[in-house]
Amino acid sequence: MQFDDDANLDTSEVQDVRGSRIPGGRATIGGGIAGLVALLLGLFFGVGPEQLGLSSGDSEPKASASSVSQVQQTCRTGRDANAREDCRMVAVVNSAQDFWRQEFTRRGGRYTPAQTVFFTGRVGTACGAATSAVGPFYCPADRKVYLDLDFFNELRTKFGASGGPFAQAYVVAHEYGHHIQNLMGTLNKSQDGRQGANSNAVKVELQADCYAGVWAHNATRTPDESGRPLITQLTDEDIKDGLSAAAAVGDDRIQEKFQGRVTPESWTHGSAEQRQQWFYQGYRTGDMAQCNTFR
Repeated sequence: MQFDDDANLDTSEVQDVRGSRIPGGRATIGGGIAGLVALLLGLFFGVGPEQLGLSSGDSEPKASASSVSQVQQTCRTGRDANAREDCRMVAVVNSAQDFWRQEFTRRGGRYTPAQTVFFTGRVGTACGAATSAVGPFYCPADRKVYLDLDFFNELRTKFGASGGPFAQAYVVAHEYGHHIQNLMGTLNKSQDGRQGANSNAVKVELQADCYAGVWAHNATRTPDESGRPLITQLTDEDIKDGLSAAAAVGDDRIQEKFQGRVTPESWTHGSAEQRQQWFYQGYRTGDMAQCNTFR
């Protein structure tokens, strides 16, 4: 994955609170065993902790960013995105939102942007407090994506994904898929409390995978404000890395690895094969109308 060296990055779309402390003293999700439980339940790449039953009621005060965040200081151009992981994530956020903004306009709608919050350890959200054990997630209450960049190391070392820049981009694009679902009114279908291979929870997650593929299909042809695409190249190897990441977080793969058996009745995100299939469906067609996982 390659970015236009001369493109300007919009850091206003990212809130960087890495290293900040959360004020207040309410209980948050712990690491260790709680993190393993989150893994076993297959909660990665989901919606906010309140929706997942991981919050203890009212949300904690939000983490406050430093006066000048790291990304504002260091992530200015596509050249920075080609050199630094955090800047690369800023660029992916910019590209995803450029695409969805233009897609909504083309369809006669209006896109409402969503910030991505970089945090370390734990964070307060409008959906409740969360730790890194939950993995990346989208909070519909404040319309923000939350991401601890250390997750990308775990995706490779704990879950066996091949890694690579586009594996990281897939994670972010999936979360923006949830934002699209929220704007379109389909995200709440996952909140009926049911689990299992044919549940709405799984269908919502697979649709977000498909939307991530739709963005990938269009990424190198979506112009930014300068009139040129921010992403200039996606190779077959990049797409393979994305498919590897999708498979690595399939419910069956996670259950087999961490509990030694596969229990489809408790699935929340879909199998490795399904996640790959729907991401590729979006990538192959480039058409969000082809992402109806509810049929």
